[in-house]
Amino acid sequence: MKKRFLRRIALALTLGLTLTGLAGCGNSYKNTPKKDGYKILWADEFEGSKLNNKIWLREERPVGWTNEESQEYVKDEKNGFIRDGKFVIKGIENPKGIYTSCKLRNTDKYAFKYGRIETRAKVPEGKGLWPAIWMMPEKESLYGQWPKCGEIDIMEVLGDQTELAYGTVHYGEPHAEKQGTVTLTNGTFASDFHDFAVEWEPGKMEWFIDGQSYLVVTDWFSAENDIEKDWPAPFNQKFCIQMNLAIGGTWPGYPEIGADYMDKAEFEIDYVRVYQKNGGYDENVPKPEKTYRNPDETGNYITDPNFEKDLMTKDTSKGTGWVFHKEKDGADATIEKLPDGAGLKITIDEGNQGIKDYSLQLYHAEMPFMKGKKYKLSFDYWSDQDEFKINEVCIDAPNAGWKRYWKQSLTFTKTKQTLEYILDYDQKDDPGARFEFNLGNASSGTIYLANVRVEEVKD
Repeated sequence: MKKRFLRRIALALTLGLTLTGLAGCGNSYKNTPKKDGYKILWADEFEGSKLNNKIWLREERPVGWTNEESQEYVKDEKNGFIRDGKFVIKGIENPKGIYTSCKLRNTDKYAFKYGRIETRAKVPEGKGLWPAIWMMPEKESLYGQWPKCGEIDIMEVLGDQTELAYGTVHYGEPHAEKQGTVTLTNGTFASDFHDFAVEWEPGKMEWFIDGQSYLVVTDWFSAENDIEKDWPAPFNQKFCIQMNLAIGGTWPGYPEIGADYMDKAEFEIDYVRVYQKNGGYDENVPKPEKTYRNPDETGNYITDPNFEKDLMTKDTSKGTGWVFHKEKDGADATIEKLPDGAGLKITIDEGNQGIKDYSLQLYHAEMPFMKGKKYKLSFDYWSDQDEFKINEVCIDAPNAGWKRYWKQSLTFTKTKQTLEYILDYDQKDDPGARFEFNLGNASSGTIYLANVRVEEVKD
């Protein structure tokens, strides 16, 4: 108890010195609102005529620096400037179809460990535009290169899905992530400004949009050669805030050359505020134990093996049922429960298959798998036609870089068949795997599924 008390005093004194030091750099923060229980560590309200170079660095990066993106990040003020009390990151396309943009990173003097980060922003609209406010370590070498070093994404929005925002944390070796989303029912993140925040503490991170919590993460790891670092690594070091507008890349896709929306490709940031709790943060927090969902009385981890419940359209299941996902790429299907719990009928019309395997996806979340155990996977499948192919049925890892623990293609016929597979699971323990039928980018027609089971095989 005494040691912990002394450590808290030392941390509070250190935090006080840090706050005094940053506040003494010509930043009074007189227009930054106070928050009960917190002190202002630093903030930028973007009220001047020029970017504050004590806080921000304009980074230069070549085309294709990461994620196969198309833009070059430059220091030109045409790509990043203050207007009407907001910092504007503008994507510019020249007549040759070459894109430039701006990327900011706070200086090392303003790097920090733990706090509440708040920002208010409005995103541009258009395919291939990818605005983001995120955080990377001041010294990536402390735990190793990405993803071992960790990354905290405060907000990301894709320009062709501006009603949807993402908050994500990346970590691990192998790469793992946890992600939450918010979908607006009125307006978009491009039609108005919205508030984004992350509360980062030892052992816990929480994401907010417009004051509403939508993601809480309390477990992560950093490892090298399968040896994990001391908890709560890698998120027990100083991080820096980064802001940029990417153009193109493997995730958002690419804009068409000369797209008319490029003239309006502006990412507007109203402010960035960093608060820390009065009294500092106690890093002596235990690593949480993993919890694993129990099977039903028959030993089945699939809670609705014959699809008797209504399917969900997004993952709020917590392991209690099936989710049917459709990408916005023309993918569509008709779903019908068979009478008397006989299974599920899925009809995909010609032209509605989408362009990716996961354009049409039926999955069951929170499937627990433990290293060294065996699992039997089984289900019945048939079709109304002689041949219906899907590219992939799989067990994958949404929290571990979407690794496939098992996968295979499948051909449905008019004869009912039963697939059975024994999985010798030799990966890290994973309480959050998914059983997926990826039905997109393949055949059209009607198929049936029933009696889906995932059960542990006892020796």
